[in-house]
Amino acid sequence: MQLGCIGQPCYWPPPGRPRWPRRVNSALLRTVATPVSFLSTRLRAFAPTTIFTLRWLLLASLVGALAGTASAGFLVSLEWATAWREAHGWALALLPVGGLLVGLAYHYFGNRVVRGNNLILDEIHQPSATIPLRLVPLVLGGTLLTHLLGGSAGREGTAVQMGGALADQLARWLPRRERRLLLIAGMSAGFASVFGTPLAGTIFGLEVFLLGAVRYEAIWPSLVAAVVADAVTRVWGVGHTHYPALAALPLTATGLGATLLAGALFGLAARSFAALTHAISRVFSRIAYPPLRPVVGGALVALALWALGTMRYAGLGVPVIVEAFQHRLGAQDFILKLLLTALTLGAGFKGGEVTPLFFIGAALGSALAGVLPLPVALLAGMGFVAVFAGAANTPLACLLMGLELFGVQAGVYLALACVVAYLFSGHTGIYGAQVVGQAKHPRLGRQAGRRLGEL
Repeated sequence: MQLGCIGQPCYWPPPGRPRWPRRVNSALLRTVATPVSFLSTRLRAFAPTTIFTLRWLLLASLVGALAGTASAGFLVSLEWATAWREAHGWALALLPVGGLLVGLAYHYFGNRVVRGNNLILDEIHQPSATIPLRLVPLVLGGTLLTHLLGGSAGREGTAVQMGGALADQLARWLPRRERRLLLIAGMSAGFASVFGTPLAGTIFGLEVFLLGAVRYEAIWPSLVAAVVADAVTRVWGVGHTHYPALAALPLTATGLGATLLAGALFGLAARSFAALTHAISRVFSRIAYPPLRPVVGGALVALALWALGTMRYAGLGVPVIVEAFQHRLGAQDFILKLLLTALTLGAGFKGGEVTPLFFIGAALGSALAGVLPLPVALLAGMGFVAVFAGAANTPLACLLMGLELFGVQAGVYLALACVVAYLFSGHTGIYGAQVVGQAKHPRLGRQAGRRLGEL
């Protein structure tokens, strides 16, 4: 192209060619620049959200992978410990010895982590220091020893603590304000992976630390961590207990009324369990040397099981939970499991409360089938989730758990049972570090902002 400007200043368009009017140039520029400017502004507005989403997709996936792997190893070990105990009935006599080992380990190596789940909740409310990684082997070993020798305990507490402790190790590379998100994601991942319920695990982490409120700032990290943890556990080849799907039931005045009554009873059972466990813990705290507390508790549990002549109430009790869906159980099943679990955990053994609460709720619901006009499987399923809802003050998570485990056909009945149990359990619960965010009813409003352990 010849510009005709060799040896002289060069202009475009070349001389002799018509120029566009300046006003046309300005109008054209505005026409092109306006959409570009708008798009640029919109992209800048979405940049923080995009960065947060991608960043926590990676971080929460890592948390989920760690928690899922830990839970897979724990569940396999727990299955072995349960099978070994069932094949060697004499192991029950060693429960006090196991209690001594657990007590010594925590006394000399785990003073700071002895509070377990309550420590994680305290760190969410008032961050102070990274949770020591030694919590993982301590709670894992303590729980396996408890189950190996016949203690009555669960598994959720162990998985949640491992998930929280592993997640917290990443906090050193993050801003301090984001540590809470890591801890919540770790709890969600542990819960989801140990029960195979990623939706319930997501909401559990958001709901458990603040009674009566759900904090949504961690919903994305919690969801990703829960889904990944559950998937990783399954990739390791570890499965979960399958429960029967609940059949659809028409909504009738009689059925709904029976559900409200059952929900109130489930809430009272949850309240009784929490109160008794804390009371036993206070009694055992009078023993000056902490390692001796589980020794005494172990001896009492072993004597009780020996006197009963059955190991039906030892360990998780999953076979009895499954049985509760099949036919009506006697009232003694839920009462004895409640007493033995409260004694085991109150004395200082390690494990979780949730699976025993499933046992207590399912057995109570099954027993109520003799007096309430509802199917035994439905009552067992309602009790399964509602007693836990009342004891942990997590009705939404428990409702989702019911839908994930039993199907959506009985969703209304499960929801009513969970909410009513939550209300009737009052401001009590298995987690003393839980803070009252929103009182359950106006008369308890003055307790807002206080820990359950202080009430």
